[in-house]
Amino acid sequence: MTTEAPRPWQPLDNLTVNAYWLGINISAGIITPVLLPYLVALFAAPDEKNSVLATVRVIGLAVAMLIQPLAGLFSDRNTSQWGRRRPFIAAGALLNIVFLALVLLATRIDPAVRWIGISAALLSLIGSLALLQASSNMAQGALQGLIPDVVPEAQRGRASGVKATFELLPILLVIFIGPLVDAGRIGLVIGIIMAGFLVTMLITVLFVREEPLRVKPTDSLRAPILRLVGLTTLFVATTQGMTWLVRRIGLGMAGSGASLPAQVIVVGAAGLAAMAFAIFVGVYYGARLGIGPEARGESSFIWWVVNRLMFLAAIGSVQGFAQYYLTDVVGVKNAATMTSVLLAVVAAFLLPAALGGGYLSDRLGRKRLVGLAGLIAGVGTLPLLVARSMPLVLVSGGVIGLGTGLFMATSWALGTDLVPKRKAGLYMGVSNLAGAGAGIVGAGIGGPLADAFNRLQPGLGYLVILGIYALLFFLSTLTLRRVTITSSSSS
Repeated sequence: MTTEAPRPWQPLDNLTVNAYWLGINISAGIITPVLLPYLVALFAAPDEKNSVLATVRVIGLAVAMLIQPLAGLFSDRNTSQWGRRRPFIAAGALLNIVFLALVLLATRIDPAVRWIGISAALLSLIGSLALLQASSNMAQGALQGLIPDVVPEAQRGRASGVKATFELLPILLVIFIGPLVDAGRIGLVIGIIMAGFLVTMLITVLFVREEPLRVKPTDSLRAPILRLVGLTTLFVATTQGMTWLVRRIGLGMAGSGASLPAQVIVVGAAGLAAMAFAIFVGVYYGARLGIGPEARGESSFIWWVVNRLMFLAAIGSVQGFAQYYLTDVVGVKNAATMTSVLLAVVAAFLLPAALGGGYLSDRLGRKRLVGLAGLIAGVGTLPLLVARSMPLVLVSGGVIGLGTGLFMATSWALGTDLVPKRKAGLYMGVSNLAGAGAGIVGAGIGGPLADAFNRLQPGLGYLVILGIYALLFFLSTLTLRRVTITSSSSS
């Protein structure tokens, strides 16, 4: 009896194995910067919308921080005839559609109806989005294993390039979504997201071929599950503790009769320190939980994750609060549309910078370019502190896009140079702290801080947190001083 030889890997296979990444990033590119701020503003009090937005994002990202690695862990052991990953991808995509329908239903609830003293519509929205995060990260956690599983080693670079392209392309779609959101056509916007999930899932599930796992691992899952629960709990508790501390400092300053400039300086500095502290403590002890005692000897890796988390916390929060900033500071009327225009300008600079960054990193060194990216993005954020018209905002967006593109092209490559090769999967999994943790830190502390200062002077809160995010970009560059590269090609 002869066994049929595996089919040679074709260029089209790089598209099918990555198709669902396009669906995931269509959803993320629409919901986070455009749809979510609009929906929160429908149901939250104007002087609390930043805090409510922060709460929604913290809950969702905490779910993501836990569910994504758990899904990867369980899919590693899955013995389905479909393969290890595709059952999770299919189930996650279908549940996404169900939970998106619940999000739409939440917008139909009368805002005057209250449950336990809180808007029923807002509670329903938060619950639906948390469920959506759970199902989406269930699929994503499994999807991350597809390229290592099915792509020949010699083709993985090209497959990863297609993945990166599918992660960036949805940025261009958002420019068409903003006007729909401003027009209140939420059903159509959610329908587009649903279609993205369904079509891309079907392409991946129907055309990717996996070899089923024949023997299920018998080792206990108790220890890794407890570590992941502990890591998530630690990170969220640290961030929320810092948020409480900053609030107490702000109340103390206000109660003492301190002048407004003094409050801005002291409480703003406390906010920056709280973010930096939450990032370092969360990463250091998170790495200890995820990696074990040997993390003590991997200080360069830990400082790389700190660098990555600081940069992503800043850029994600600038993006997340952009719609409210444009409304309350710049004074635009069609904020969702103009947020889409701003993101399109960012993309116009981000895409070529990301494409050219890989080439430049081979010539100039990855660490040097990652540091330069933090400086460029920080400088690009500063004009937002004085902008009162869209042209200057768009200039700022272009510079931020340039820095972000360089960062995206070189940061991950720098990390692969730092991890021990024999445990690369474990270490890069722990580095996911920087993904979900960025929003928990940046939005979780920044949102309440913005509302507190906006109550003192309308619009002031956005200027304070934007100043903090600019400093986070600069601090991210400083943290690279603690990163030591042993490879001469990546110095």
